Amino acid sequence: MSAIRLGLQQARNLHLAAQGLLARPRRRARKADVLAAISRMRVLQIDTIHVVARSPYLVLFSRLGAYDPAWLDELLAIGAIFECWAHEASFAPIGDYALHRGHREERGNHWAMRHAQRARSAHGAEMDALLEHIRARGAVKAADFARPGPAPASGWWDWKHEKRWLEALFAGGELMVARRERFQRVYDLSERVLANAGVQAGMATPTGEDFTAAAVRALGITQARWINDYFRHGPRLKDADLDLCVEAGELLRVEVGGWERPAYVHPDHAERLAAAAAGRLRATHTTLLSPFDPVVWDRERATAMFGFDYRLECYTPAPKRRYGYYVLPILHRGRLVGRLDAKAHRAEGVFEVKALYLEDGVAPTAALATAIIDAIRRCAEWHGTPEIRLGRSEPAAFGTALRLALCG
Repeated sequence: MSAIRLGLQQARNLHLAAQGLLARPRRRARKADVLAAISRMRVLQIDTIHVVARSPYLVLFSRLGAYDPAWLDELLAIGAIFECWAHEASFAPIGDYALHRGHREERGNHWAMRHAQRARSAHGAEMDALLEHIRARGAVKAADFARPGPAPASGWWDWKHEKRWLEALFAGGELMVARRERFQRVYDLSERVLANAGVQAGMATPTGEDFTAAAVRALGITQARWINDYFRHGPRLKDADLDLCVEAGELLRVEVGGWERPAYVHPDHAERLAAAAAGRLRATHTTLLSPFDPVVWDRERATAMFGFDYRLECYTPAPKRRYGYYVLPILHRGRLVGRLDAKAHRAEGVFEVKALYLEDGVAPTAALATAIIDAIRRCAEWHGTPEIRLGRSEPAAFGTALRLALCG
């Protein structure tokens, strides 16, 4: 069989199609669409920063448009999705529970697992008592336990003992997240959460190949070296590691223009692959992405796929930041054309764009300005901050086009 060849933009379009970002939705979102989007991505990374919407909600908005964020919480409460450690803390479809249970048992070097092991060693009796408390009295939040003495002022790692133990029991699999209340985790015994979801706790543990297939399907197209990062499952793969999968027809090997290494596509995407190769897979969507979107969370992959060098700078000291505290990539018709430093002022109903930067080589046209303003406006209205304030832009002349589009 002759090798399949794609141009770089064709590969981008295949990746975006698999991720649900190729085209804008044609109808208003429904709750089932939230579950479908998570099932397509396989993992929805959780982060608590809410300068704009918290990341999992924003990732879904990028794909679905305006939807009710409460649907995500409702899906967790009824057991349609669950929380786990994957790429990082994530939501995943409940059908992947066995996949992630097996993953948990293999990833002892992850910081959450090391913390769980240290906590068990140092505080085993207290953690057993906490489990018995939950067994007898029901699900708990960390806020249910008083902190001895004044609360520290420094930050998120200054957790009270019970919070550390709850997180350790969650990482170890003895507890799961039953639901969230105001984004706070509510922990319960795993067997009760699984029973609520209709899952048998003794489901078979998957093999490493299951993770490979799941990651390649979610990514649409990927190089071997990016596969295991998707779930943080083991070391980087080499092309030779996938030879047997290709020979068995479990993966398709593809050449991409400009890439020295081959790429891989899951057979489930064979029709999309053929459409991409024929130039029939066209990207039309313009939207803002979360910093924790699967499209950009692997810096090397985003650079190779889109020529977009992206680093989240909120953990960088302010004087050393290049773009800003919480910068959102801008997706436009299959390309990452820029980024904006945004902040939602919820009480005032204002969506502030502190700065907007176009990538080198992107033409600052009026049509692009209109598309970006439309994307900002849709995000701002969904967020409940409909007034848009524009700051500076690079190039500076593009700011004029943006303001004209905003007034138009």
